[in-house]
Amino acid sequence: MAKRKLTQNQKRRIHSNNAKTLEHHHRKSKKEIDWQDEMLGDTQDGIVVTRYSMHADVENSQGEIYRCNLRRTLANVVVGDHVVWRQGHEKFHGISGVIEAIKPRKNEIARPDYYDGLKVIASNIDRIIIVSAVLPSLSLNIIDRYLVICENANIPAVIVLNKVDLLTEQQWQEAEEQLNIYQNIGYQTLMISATSGKNMEKLTALLGEGISIFVGQSGVGKSSLINHILPEVNAQTGEISETSGLGQHTTTASRLYHLPQGGELIDSPGIREFGLWHLEPDQITQGYREFQYVLGTCKFRDCKHLTDPGCALREAVEQGKIHPVRFENYHRLLLSREENKSQRHFVDE
Repeated sequence: MAKRKLTQNQKRRIHSNNAKTLEHHHRKSKKEIDWQDEMLGDTQDGIVVTRYSMHADVENSQGEIYRCNLRRTLANVVVGDHVVWRQGHEKFHGISGVIEAIKPRKNEIARPDYYDGLKVIASNIDRIIIVSAVLPSLSLNIIDRYLVICENANIPAVIVLNKVDLLTEQQWQEAEEQLNIYQNIGYQTLMISATSGKNMEKLTALLGEGISIFVGQSGVGKSSLINHILPEVNAQTGEISETSGLGQHTTTASRLYHLPQGGELIDSPGIREFGLWHLEPDQITQGYREFQYVLGTCKFRDCKHLTDPGCALREAVEQGKIHPVRFENYHRLLLSREENKSQRHFVDE
């Protein structure tokens, strides 16, 4: 007899029930502390430098790190959050205190999650480093996806092309021409190699101020870049696993690192590909910065920017003010969004 396949809703319920069971088991096994006022010191400021599934590490103004519980009333706590927390008079089961409140964020980066909706990954970021690879081919469509996210989050973006040591001279010139599309509209670009060290000093100098975060597909070399910039990271991860008593969560933890030359770098395994189905079409349009000069000047208010008569965007493409590749990718993203929303609507029925 053929095995009946589970529907998407059934899979989702199973996933949710499983997560709740694991959370209950974890809380029970760790004997979650009910922090009372008399058990805690005064409130103090801190920044979240590591986020585990059930806890967070908070760094105080002296650079000391304390593992904390989270008040159940708090919304999602993420790496980069400035928080108000209290240290316990004693440490219980490796936990040193509790986070009481999250201060207002200047920005946040989020990705759509199939089960949880829009999920914030990190906050208070000064720049997003979009890491791409040259082989098998450089995908400008994927770069544009990330840029739409950056523009909507109002976070500056830098486009980094990794593994350039694998390029022939002709391929190098072709890659430069493609990156010129973005330089011409005001984005900073950089061609580097974590393997050979090519232009790595330029990247580390760029990271020297503020908080940066890497985004990019699997295989583009984000881990190699982090290991090059912070060679002690692997050893540090191992030490945390051994001493925390909560080592099983370290492999999936988001973490903020202080860089030797100054600045901070967030490494989050939750950042890979970003879907755009949570964005409205107008938000995708706003994600193309060079479109903003001509938007609102089309002949018709409901212009789809395709074959509509009097389309200002298409005229700008014909006049060389908007690159045709960007214009084509824009419509590909809109189409991809509609297809994804249709699939989600179908499986949710």
